[in-house]
Amino acid sequence: MKYSTLLFDVDDTLLNFQASEHHAMQKLFENIGEELTPTIYEDYHELNEHLWQQYERKEITRKQLLDTRFNLFFGKYGKQVDGQAYEAKYRSYLAEGHTQMPHAQELLADLSANHDIYVVTNGIAKTQRRRLSESGLAPYFTSVFASEVIGYQKPDPAFFDYVARKINGFSKSASLVIGDSLTSDIKGASAYGLDSVWFNPRHQQNTTKTSPTYEIDHLLRLESIVA
Repeated sequence: MKYSTLLFDVDDTLLNFQASEHHAMQKLFENIGEELTPTIYEDYHELNEHLWQQYERKEITRKQLLDTRFNLFFGKYGKQVDGQAYEAKYRSYLAEGHTQMPHAQELLADLSANHDIYVVTNGIAKTQRRRLSESGLAPYFTSVFASEVIGYQKPDPAFFDYVARKINGFSKSASLVIGDSLTSDIKGASAYGLDSVWFNPRHQQNTTKTSPTYEIDHLLRLESIVA
C-alpha cells in the first residue's frame, strides 16, 4: 500500500461548506431583519474568499479576518454594524451546517480499516469539531489538526511540519493530502514534499502554478489511488 496516512481537508472536501455558509448567512439576515438576495450572498462569498486567500498568504491574521469581515461587507452597502457581534451570530449558525459531500461517509468507512485518517483544516477549530461530530464523520479521524491551534495555516510548510511531528512514524512518501483548494491544500502539500489529490467536482480550471499529484471529481475515485 503506497499511502497509509491520509490528511483530509474538511470544507468542500468532506462537508459541503457552500451549503453551510448559505444557511448561516440566511439565518443571520433573518436575525437582523434583512433580505438575503442571491446578489448580496454572492458579494459576501467573494469577499470572504478574498479574505481567506489573504490569510493564506499571511497578509492578514485570522483575528483581523474574523473581526472585520462583516464591517467590510456591510460597509460596501453604506451600513455601519457591530462586526464582532455579527461574526459571533454567523459562526454559531455556521456550526449548525454539517451536510456531507456525496459519498464522504462511505469513503471514510472504506478507508478507515487500512489507513490512518486525519483532518487538516484552516477552519475555526471549535466550529469544525462540532460539524464533524454532528455529521457523523468524527469517529473516522485519529486527530484533527486546525491551524488556529497550531499557529500556522495551510499552505505554510510549518503547518505540515507540526502535523508530521505529531503523527508517530510519519513518512512523507506514505502520506497523502486530499483537498479542494489549490492555493491551500495542494500548494501546502507541494511545498512540504507531500503527494496530493485535488478534489475538483466542478471541473474548475487550474490557473495556478501548483500541480496536484492526482485529480478526482468524485470522492470514491480516491479508493483506487490509495488501495
